[in-house]
Amino acid sequence: MTSTRREFLGSAAVALAVAGGRVRTLCADDNPAGATQVHDDINAAANKAPLSMLFQGSSAEECRQWQQEFRAQLNELLGDHRPPGKWTVAEEGREAFDDHTRYEYLLQAEGVPSVPLYLLVPHGVSASKPAPAVLCVHGHGRFGHYPIVGRRDMEGIVENLEKHNYDYGLKFVRRGYVVAAPCMIPFGRRVQWDRYSGVDPCLVNFLRMQALGQLPMAANLRDLKWTLDFLQKRPEVKADQLGCAGLSYGGRMTMLVAAMDERIKIAAVSGALNLLQERTTKPYGCGSQIIPGILRYGDYSEIGSLIAPRPCVWEIGSDDPVITPRWDRLFRQRLGKAYRALGADDQLHFDDFEGWHRWNGRIAFPLFKQVLER
Repeated sequence: MTSTRREFLGSAAVALAVAGGRVRTLCADDNPAGATQVHDDINAAANKAPLSMLFQGSSAEECRQWQQEFRAQLNELLGDHRPPGKWTVAEEGREAFDDHTRYEYLLQAEGVPSVPLYLLVPHGVSASKPAPAVLCVHGHGRFGHYPIVGRRDMEGIVENLEKHNYDYGLKFVRRGYVVAAPCMIPFGRRVQWDRYSGVDPCLVNFLRMQALGQLPMAANLRDLKWTLDFLQKRPEVKADQLGCAGLSYGGRMTMLVAAMDERIKIAAVSGALNLLQERTTKPYGCGSQIIPGILRYGDYSEIGSLIAPRPCVWEIGSDDPVITPRWDRLFRQRLGKAYRALGADDQLHFDDFEGWHRWNGRIAFPLFKQVLER
């Protein structure tokens, strides 16, 4: 503690003692009648969020017009998330396995933070025999993109991988797809956890970036779109056959990039069928999932509805603690309304499975095969 802080605390204690005869702790009884608590104020405001741009139509024309308008509003809230036009790729390493090769790359451009990513290429796939590609997006946590590709050589990573069935990138490459797994902020290689004194880097960096007019969600969207650019330039990739899959925060970002980038032909969103309106009624602090002002216009369900009419799988574990049934049902209803209006009911899939917050793949894997390999 600095001397200035010690002096302040000491003088405050003296002032309290003089004023009240003794120093006592503020408690609930000290709250004057009629004064409200900030938690309750925010809770009430969240429950009354305007959501002024919910889709209210029923026809395909109305839905397409709504998508255009809501996407424009979302673009304005996110700010600039364009990937760089000129960039370079540095290879940092590679390792051959029985069925694929794992490359480690760094995307670099002037004035933009570099993006580490893994590229998994199945044996037998080449420029003369290209394959569809899947962008695999990791979730919240200190391991970042490492478990997605099956890394097991770090302390604690095996438990993390097995708990969440987290190596879906490895599972996709073993099904014949080229896989890209970038590292987002503030996770994995792109953060030093010991600098945050136990505070979630998502919250800290959201606040810091807001002061600069930046947004973690927009920065990660830029990096995912940049990764799609990278995939489309790879000779072993079928550039018009791209999918995207992710769990938890990876599911949230899969939803967002699929909504904002129509190069993605199919998406699998796992462990993210929850609404920001519901999150905001609680002491919620994941700054990486916040788009300031979004609840004036819509919610995650409206972002998810921008994926329609393209096929999308939403995975929901029966014991997933981040999904609340009442809000889950509301999310499904809003998605269904957009898909029905576009005549694409059969392209909206829900994988309700027994289990908790993890990747499943029961519907996703065969659907990716049907969409990307036809």
